[in-house]
Amino acid sequence: MKRFYQDVTVSPEDAGFRVCLDGRGIRTQGGRPQIVPTAALAEAMAGEWANQGETIDTAAFAFRDMADYAIDVVAPAPAAARTDLLPYAETDTLCYRAEPDEPLAARQRLLWEPLVAMAEARYGVAFIRVAGIMHKPQPAPTLAALAAELEQLSPFALAALRNTATLSCSLIIGLAALDPGADVAALWDAACVEEDWQAELWGKDEMAQARRTLRGEAFATAARFAQLL
Repeated sequence: MKRFYQDVTVSPEDAGFRVCLDGRGIRTQGGRPQIVPTAALAEAMAGEWANQGETIDTAAFAFRDMADYAIDVVAPAPAAARTDLLPYAETDTLCYRAEPDEPLAARQRLLWEPLVAMAEARYGVAFIRVAGIMHKPQPAPTLAALAAELEQLSPFALAALRNTATLSCSLIIGLAALDPGADVAALWDAACVEEDWQAELWGKDEMAQARRTLRGEAFATAARFAQLL
């Protein structure tokens, strides 16, 4: 698609902010006014439009896509969005470890245990750590507390969490990435412990490394989206 606009601006609208192309407010892919809660997020979204060349790259609108998801999908049915996210706590990657005598287990404890312990203290919960891959359910009070935490999140934060949790396969990491000042690179490294361990043992595969980089960029973008809220 050829670029069809000249000016990109941000205007206050309905207690929020909206990106305008040549003075006309953008709508979501679902046809709703694309109004976001902060000027900072709107400015970042405006940057995606302003940075386009003569031909529009539709893959370069990560912030817009998350905003559209928040407005078109999450806001009309927030309970469904929360229900989709809670299983990432039930099978959280950080709770499934190698056998204690395996070298990988020491790496997992080093990078994962502080994150799990921090989440336990923050949310007043207890996670079950599992040696091996056999599923063990997390305690009902833990899941109930995390469900209550998700209820406090706005549709826009839930849209960001959808990406950070699914990319990391961890609700613990996903939630931590939403915090202002989060060490996003360290969180992504924690999410990739097993992948990196295999690469150290058997050598790096260029395609796998490229996928890791792309997923890491998407994770960082989602975290940035949340922090702009």
